[in-house]
Amino acid sequence: MSTKTKKTTEKVETENDVITNDKTDTVTDSKTDTTVEAKTEPIAQKSKSLIIKLEDLVPFKDHPYKVIENESMIELTESISEHGILNPLLVRPFEGENGKYEIVSGHRRYAAAQKLGMKKVPCTVHFIDRDTATVMMVDSNCQRTELLPSEKARAYKMKMDAMSRQGKRTDLEPVEATCAPVEHKLKTRDAIATEAGESREQIRRYIRLTYLVPELLQYVDEGKIGMRPAVEMSYLDEEIQRDIVDRIDESGGEVFPSHAQTRRIREKAAEGEIGYEDVKTIMDEQKPNQREKVKIPADELRARIGKSMTDEDFIKYLYTAVDYYKKYLERQRDQGAR
Repeated sequence: MSTKTKKTTEKVETENDVITNDKTDTVTDSKTDTTVEAKTEPIAQKSKSLIIKLEDLVPFKDHPYKVIENESMIELTESISEHGILNPLLVRPFEGENGKYEIVSGHRRYAAAQKLGMKKVPCTVHFIDRDTATVMMVDSNCQRTELLPSEKARAYKMKMDAMSRQGKRTDLEPVEATCAPVEHKLKTRDAIATEAGESREQIRRYIRLTYLVPELLQYVDEGKIGMRPAVEMSYLDEEIQRDIVDRIDESGGEVFPSHAQTRRIREKAAEGEIGYEDVKTIMDEQKPNQREKVKIPADELRARIGKSMTDEDFIKYLYTAVDYYKKYLERQRDQGAR
């Protein structure tokens, strides 16, 4: 009985490369001669360098990072004007429109090129799906020091969603089917935290910011609302968040909720009905850091009382003096009333 062997050669061509993949499968059967064709896996296209017209570039959909005309942007524009673009933009073919490319990383360089009137820019084209592009986009920007809380919030949320959809990473696989969603989410957050140099809890806080209405998120970016009260407010429904915005507006931007106040608003909301007046009452309460503080130079007091006193005796002396003076004023009032 003879054995037949069939060799299958598959050629995959790209614009710059021709890749040949040979596989040989041999099957021997005792009754008949059997020929089996080899099955080859599709070969991903290699990334390549191109000079692409600006008009053929499309910003990444829902790009979380703002291009702000600040000092850093001015310096980048001046550098590109003098030396050109030294680091190519990272792009990928844009789905649904041939000849167009979606920017994965390089939006600031793209904006600078537009401002300078450039027609073409160097790019590295990656043939990747959107989820992979999202992860690459976030990773390429996460080490920037000037990122706003809102930018980190949207970026981490996008990356978490993308990684959850991919479901291919072995370090993100759930341990048991019964706790799969929670386990998967926690491991995804761990991976993001490690790559971003943040704690898992901090990643959770940033992602919670995406549940804030735009006005409150803007106040977080401006430093008028801290991270902790912002996270508490993220659990409130939109109507109550709008009540908080209305009270801030009504106060002329003078009244912002503290962490303790946002917790009270959240607790009251969990109990049942809560309206604007309830929010206003809580927000208008005096905060500990708003209470007037009086500073008394200790050296001047000791000079009047005696420098040889211990700290404990010194404090007792002050309390006694205050009590004595208080009684003196009460006697004065009583005598005046007669």
